[in-house]
Amino acid sequence: MAVEWSLSGAPNARDLGGLVGAGGRPVRAGALIRASGLGRLVDDDLPTLTKLDLACVVDLRSANEIEVAPPDRLAGEPRIVHIPIHDPRHPVFTYVSAVMLGHDLSAYEALAREGTVGAMEAIYRWFVADPIAIEAFSRAVRTVAEADNLPLLFHCSAGKDRTGWLTVILLTALGVDAATIRADYLRTNDLADGVNELIMSAMLGRRPGLDLDAIRPVLEARETYLDAAYDEVTRRHGDMDTYLRDALGIDDALRTDLRDRLLD
Repeated sequence: MAVEWSLSGAPNARDLGGLVGAGGRPVRAGALIRASGLGRLVDDDLPTLTKLDLACVVDLRSANEIEVAPPDRLAGEPRIVHIPIHDPRHPVFTYVSAVMLGHDLSAYEALAREGTVGAMEAIYRWFVADPIAIEAFSRAVRTVAEADNLPLLFHCSAGKDRTGWLTVILLTALGVDAATIRADYLRTNDLADGVNELIMSAMLGRRPGLDLDAIRPVLEARETYLDAAYDEVTRRHGDMDTYLRDALGIDDALRTDLRDRLLD
């Protein structure tokens, strides 16, 4: 069973330990941690981070995201692995950025008709379908499986989309059931709800008139987003096991390695 802890500056950070995987074996406590960016951790968070004794931090953000964000606050000297999952040329990414920045959306007429919910669903389909995403998620899984990389923390900016889908991949490979995986994905909303309200309030203060109804879907983890990714998996591969094997290269040997390292 995972020991309960929290990080004030990354409230949706959590240990995946205790979730039941293949053969009734739980995920090892303290081995695999998901989080948002660590740049807003406060001093009181650092003792907790020290106790986690991280060997590796996998950062899924783009170089531009890292450049404009506060530097991650870390304890010890974990190995830092940058695996960007982002395509700055893809219109759905530039559209979401334009919405968040309050820019003119006239250049995104088709996407604007679908709205930010549709854009987020498109991003989740991109996770499954695009070669950039496929290579990145595959590399992330292999990083988790490498010797001496545990305990490992992985994060993006908000810790819900890229981090969320990588969590789905890892927990599926570990044999965690789909209902538990979905519950962990949606748990982000409970953990980060107060932060999201503060973010929207701050954004509205800087840019009065900003459409918060368009902003809110970008900040939330929604079942329709996860379903969009699952539907794309079904359309392209039939099921998750085939997606893991044929797209991401998580064959029986790698899956066994992951389970041996991450399940008690």
